[in-house]
Amino acid sequence: MISLHHAHLMATDIDATIAFWCDGFGAQVVHDVEFAGARNIFLRIGTGRIHLYDQPPKTVGQGTVHHIGVQTDELQAVVQRLRALGVSVTDIRHEPAAAYAMAQGPDRLLVEIFQPDPTAVPPELRDYFSISPAGLSEG
Repeated sequence: MISLHHAHLMATDIDATIAFWCDGFGAQVVHDVEFAGARNIFLRIGTGRIHLYDQPPKTVGQGTVHHIGVQTDELQAVVQRLRALGVSVTDIRHEPAAAYAMAQGPDRLLVEIFQPDPTAVPPELRDYFSISPAGLSEG
């Protein structure tokens, strides 16, 4: 089996970045360690993972990561929670197979928050988006 394990992000303010992911998305800090001369934080968000490196991006907002995609079955609640935290979030946009909003995280990281429509996702993509045959997200 092969699967994406984590995205590794640089952080100008590691504590603000940890708070963004933990408070905004319910991430849990799994590991906090000094490695290769800098603090490294391993976060778990549902079944996904993000690693943070306590060092600013070489050019703020110009890194190789365009955006991080976060899937949820509670899009409205996540958008409201982020806005309550003062995070810039677009209005929710609706496409045939999903709804989504874009948030700006620390260091201008673009985060897509999306909620697939189980009735509109093509059968060949249901496993990819963890949608069971009954139409419920499996996490």
